[in-house]
Amino acid sequence: MEGFFADGLVWLGWFTAISLVLIGLAGIILPILPGVPVMWVGLVWMAWLGGFETVGLWTLFWLGVLAVLSIVVDFIATAEGARRFGAGRLAILGATLGLLFGIFFGLVGIVLGPFIGAVVGHLIGKATLDASMRAGVGATVGVVAGTLAKGVIAFLMLVWFALAWWF
Repeated sequence: MEGFFADGLVWLGWFTAISLVLIGLAGIILPILPGVPVMWVGLVWMAWLGGFETVGLWTLFWLGVLAVLSIVVDFIATAEGARRFGAGRLAILGATLGLLFGIFFGLVGIVLGPFIGAVVGHLIGKATLDASMRAGVGATVGVVAGTLAKGVIAFLMLVWFALAWWF
């Protein structure tokens, strides 16, 4: 009976680790989830389940650096995208709120939410409709760029982990 129980715990551990990686991957697109950091926790868990024999602490450290970088890049991309297109503080706030609200409407909401939020925020700041539309485009470009950057970082992390695990 002990062997059966121990095997069940191992399977549960692997299920949990893989689930964390998959949730992290979903979090790349769904901004309500801290995607890449959750994925990193799953990778650390996998390394722990492997006894840190194939994936060592240095690999996990550098993967953690990439996870933190993904957060920084995401924030910078959204703000910088909006700023480069002339968005003010209210437009950037509106884009952020629009992104959070847009989550509830799927992928379309995630793309349109920042646009609408930035436009409304910029209009509240007494900007013209033309300038507000540019701010909305900038916020959307920033969100898309940040999402793509997070996806690239997550892919690099998975490849790095797989190479460390198997080679």
